[in-house]
Amino acid sequence: MLNSREKGKRGEDRAVEFLKSKGYSIVERNFYSKFGEIDIIAEREGVYHFVEVKSGTSFEPIYNINHSKLNKIVKTMRFYLQKFKIESPYQIDAIIIKDEVQF
Repeated sequence: MLNSREKGKRGEDRAVEFLKSKGYSIVERNFYSKFGEIDIIAEREGVYHFVEVKSGTSFEPIYNINHSKLNKIVKTMRFYLQKFKIESPYQIDAIIIKDEVQF
């Protein structure tokens, strides 16, 4: 049985493959700051995508993206943009993986 960290990594790996299949370049994974973490930072057609990945089997994963989590994502995203002096368009995305088979 996988622990929650392993389950999260498996979900993120699936999200990365999905993004790559849609033409996104993966810029960074698991970017940490004092404000929080962003699971995946991707780029496509000059737009940066800050992606939160949620997966689960026995609940609706989308409900884990609450006001507090979104606030942390926004602060971390702003920190990233400022740190790397990025002036490109950007957006926040979520990839929800439901009913992930767990071994």
